[in-house]
Amino acid sequence: MALLSALVWGTGDFAGGLATRQRSQYQVVALNSLVGLVCLLIAAVWTAERLPGPVTLAWSVGAGISGVIGIAALYEGLSVAEAALIAPVAGVTGAALPVVAGTLLHGLPGPAKWIGIACGLAGIWLVAGEAGAGHGTRGLGLALLSGLGFGGFFVLIAQVEPGSVFIPLAVSKAAALLFMLLALAVRRSRFPTLSGSRLALLAGLCDAAGTVLYLLATHLIRADLAAVLSSMAPAMTVILASLICRQKVSTGQKLGVGFCLVAIALIVG
Repeated sequence: MALLSALVWGTGDFAGGLATRQRSQYQVVALNSLVGLVCLLIAAVWTAERLPGPVTLAWSVGAGISGVIGIAALYEGLSVAEAALIAPVAGVTGAALPVVAGTLLHGLPGPAKWIGIACGLAGIWLVAGEAGAGHGTRGLGLALLSGLGFGGFFVLIAQVEPGSVFIPLAVSKAAALLFMLLALAVRRSRFPTLSGSRLALLAGLCDAAGTVLYLLATHLIRADLAAVLSSMAPAMTVILASLICRQKVSTGQKLGVGFCLVAIALIVG
């Protein structure tokens, strides 16, 4: 389930990045959140899931705000820089935070995880170093912010009580939607129309499906392991960007992406 969530999330991230080339990331993420909220509410009613306690709802709200910041930063990063820079950096950063949380909750990780973290840092350096001038610095900052947002989501949503899936995720999407509506109001931007926003709609569907798969995975294995497996999503994003958009990936970036994927694999191990 965690690996499948990575494939679905990676596809959604690619679609969202393309959508932000036509609309602002705030508009795309707002529509993304609305689509996800509707889908999750339908699933909650269909399965007759019971309402969780207030603590779970509080974790869900925090996860929603953290996650929407990560998505907004990712979409903006993908619109101004190469996917080979944004996606791997965000993925490794997002994977590292749950590892730290897992260390605090479950003890120190083994030697392989520490080697994985070192490989991840090497991968970030290689990918960023090959980014070149222009949007490279800004893109790297957005990628790091995105990773922190995703990492926070991974950690917070994993704290919900066992058996609760759709309602906590719906609450997190509602919090994300309200956060984006506030951002749109501050920027005096209009909420996007559904017509002409097919990529944003696809991103919303993929994001909702990915979150469900990830949360189900956390009920079966340790949350930090589920998080790092789900963080393999950048591989899918880079592959789609290379195949569909013909984005060039340099040798150094390919090596950096490889280090990032090895890092995730070692952290899992």
